[in-house]
Amino acid sequence: MTTILLLFVLGTVLLVLDLFVPGPIMSMIGVAVLLAGTSHAFSLYGVVGGLEAFCVGAVLLGLALYVEYGLLPKTAFGKRFFLHASVVGTSQAPAADTSSLTGRECIALTPLMPTGQVEVDGRRHEALSLDGHVERGARLKITGAQNFSLTVTKL
Repeated sequence: MTTILLLFVLGTVLLVLDLFVPGPIMSMIGVAVLLAGTSHAFSLYGVVGGLEAFCVGAVLLGLALYVEYGLLPKTAFGKRFFLHASVVGTSQAPAADTSSLTGRECIALTPLMPTGQVEVDGRRHEALSLDGHVERGARLKITGAQNFSLTVTKL
């Protein structure tokens, strides 16, 4: 009985420690320890004792998760651990913006071999040269847009 109780306490402590250690490792170990306690209860006390231990383990798991993710984020201490803001932005201009650039001229900011950076209206864009290698500073024409880059040709 003492071994089962110790395994359940250890499993619960590991679930709580998951908050302080990045990644899911502590949670997985905590659940495995709770299952080991349940397995030990099955071997010592049979089906009835094992099911009782399983129910206690499930309640402890649910309680630990509720405290960790339900109550703790609302406390002053917990607010330091949980992200409450989101970052809004994109890494590339929306496709509608890049498709409107077709037919315009741009300047190569880096050598295009065959990809590199070009400048259009003071903004950097990733570009793919259909003509192969293009020197830095060359004037180019935008012929289209694909995925995350513009397609360009030499003037």
